[in-house]
Amino acid sequence: MEATKLLKPTQFAEHSLLTAILEGKYPPGATLPGERALARELGVTRPTLRETLHRLAAEGWITIHHGKATIVNDYWKQGGLGLLSTMAKYGQYLPKDFISHLLELRVVLIPSVAAIACERNPKALADHLAQAQKLEDDPEAFSRYDWQLQELMARASDNCTFPMILNDFGPLFRSLARTYFSLARSRKASRKYYGKLNQAMEQGPKAVQDVARGAMEESIAIWKDLHQQEGG
Repeated sequence: MEATKLLKPTQFAEHSLLTAILEGKYPPGATLPGERALARELGVTRPTLRETLHRLAAEGWITIHHGKATIVNDYWKQGGLGLLSTMAKYGQYLPKDFISHLLELRVVLIPSVAAIACERNPKALADHLAQAQKLEDDPEAFSRYDWQLQELMARASDNCTFPMILNDFGPLFRSLARTYFSLARSRKASRKYYGKLNQAMEQGPKAVQDVARGAMEESIAIWKDLHQQEGG
């Protein structure tokens, strides 16, 4: 509650409305109250609410029908990757299996990106992997290094769409990484992955792709074990 007091009016309106949507007060398919009533409910002015609604509509959360009620979209089916950056701020409202689904998507994406990066810019990738030998056994250090590796792979692929896709996952992955790398098992597995990936560079893109896929699949197993231990 204290944190919301520090938000600007539009940020406060967005936070309040998205919280209401994600916690089910206004589920997909629901109609939002009229502008006057909703502004009163959120405690903001109508111009502030109007600005917030247009921003959420542009992102895909709602559909504004002029002269008619505003509808909450089925964002899981109709939303795009842009919603992920916003969802990262509201992790407590995400479904339990959402993280596993996101990690499964990474199994599809990262190995292919790694293979292309190996083929097109092997030196950049090899130079970064060489630094893994000096990586401290610290969760924050691993979180930072691992994300930098994924960013480098995307840039080294010379495909301008890969960094853009990865950026949408950024806030959520960096948040998850702090929890994931708090486990010694996770740090050990990743250190082994970096070493095997470095060796695979000498064998070519296919070897890099196979190593990356194996590591991504192992990360899902570790995450599920962690989730079960926490009683999820």
